[in-house]
Amino acid sequence: MRFWVILFLFTEIAAAGELRAGRAAAKITPPAGIPMAGYYNIRLAEGTHDDLWAKAIVLDDGQAKAALVSCDLISVDRETVERARKLIEESIAIPAVNVMISATHSHTGPLMGERFLAGAEAAPRKLSEQFRAQLPGKIADAVKAASNAMPVKARRAIGKEESVSFYRRYLMKDGSVRFNPGKMNPDIVQPVGPIDPDLAVLRLDSADDKPMALYVNFALHLDTVGGLQFSADYPYTLAKLMGKVHGHEMLTLFTIGAAGNINHIDVKSKAPQKGHEEAKRIGTILAGETLKTMARLQPVQGIQVQAASEILKLPCPRFDDKEVAAAQAAVKTFGKGEQRPFYDLVHAFKVLDVAERRGSPIEAEVQVITLGNDVAWVGLPGEIFSELGIAIKKASPFPQTIIVELANGLVGYVPTKKGFTEGSYEAISARIAPGGGEALAEAAIGLLARLHRSAR
Repeated sequence: MRFWVILFLFTEIAAAGELRAGRAAAKITPPAGIPMAGYYNIRLAEGTHDDLWAKAIVLDDGQAKAALVSCDLISVDRETVERARKLIEESIAIPAVNVMISATHSHTGPLMGERFLAGAEAAPRKLSEQFRAQLPGKIADAVKAASNAMPVKARRAIGKEESVSFYRRYLMKDGSVRFNPGKMNPDIVQPVGPIDPDLAVLRLDSADDKPMALYVNFALHLDTVGGLQFSADYPYTLAKLMGKVHGHEMLTLFTIGAAGNINHIDVKSKAPQKGHEEAKRIGTILAGETLKTMARLQPVQGIQVQAASEILKLPCPRFDDKEVAAAQAAVKTFGKGEQRPFYDLVHAFKVLDVAERRGSPIEAEVQVITLGNDVAWVGLPGEIFSELGIAIKKASPFPQTIIVELANGLVGYVPTKKGFTEGSYEAISARIAPGGGEALAEAAIGLLARLHRSAR
């Protein structure tokens, strides 16, 4: 199976004498009544627990700029990314390849998938369409506001937090692998893969040492709150606590690492793990580790900003007419009150998404942005298995490599070849064929090596 590169963009930039940066946030909280994301059902938002934001940091080395954007959404589709990048390029001349737009994967934000939206009534559908039409402009507004840069000092460190995340795919006594098999399930043998405990921190301070922006990355699904109110989930508590410690002028921007197969459920504990208290608990623990990590911050070596991007064409599985007809029948009653078995719906939505492509592959962007000789961000457009993120980090020549999943679009779940063989939810849901995850990782490793060679 071959994976074709159809586009390669590379920006080689000479180092300048001073790093400048800016930060800003734009509120993107939708109105009540809009369909909410996260599950295979239609649920309408009743209000807001805490606002949703598009947060942006702009880095400027004097010759080139890059923008890092995080949205409190379950995903950001490719059309939204392209429209936002176009507005940013037109208004402040940051090239599209230098703009990374990602989602935190909050399950308590608005529904972003067109096929799921078809199950909603006309009025909620209209609210969703209006929200998505306005989103690119709001993202661009955040970046434009953040482009008002000032001299900064950049420092970085990597912490470790192993108590809040769990590999959610388990080997069972019957030899199968199951996703989220339930708390205290006596048939669980062991998880079949690793978590990624890295907590990456980049802090930007003003020339007079005032905290200006904090970038935090951690690999853990955002699905702890539930309910019918908008919430940024545990990053809300993280940002709130960081503001209390360092002042609310400091922007805390969170991105999710490779967490396609990692969540917060401790199957060895009977304790319930849902709701705002659970999100607060996780956010507080991550805030504590962030504070401890900041005690070990060290200066970023160099200020050069670079960016590179490849778009891969990833093959999809194939389905015959009978499978497509069965999927159409399963989805036809979605949102109309009829309950279908969970995995039947998961498979049906996947079949219809793939069938619509009429055999064409999925285009997936792999993006790398780097700062100096030390820090690299890798943007990947899906829910990435932790093993792939760990492999990229191990192969990266940069001392601090930050994996950002759900960046610049969405290709769905991205299992490893082993994960496809094991089956269960993520493999059933995946729109790409086996080997696509390894192709994305290989492309990322290649871009990292290329940019590291040109770093000054």
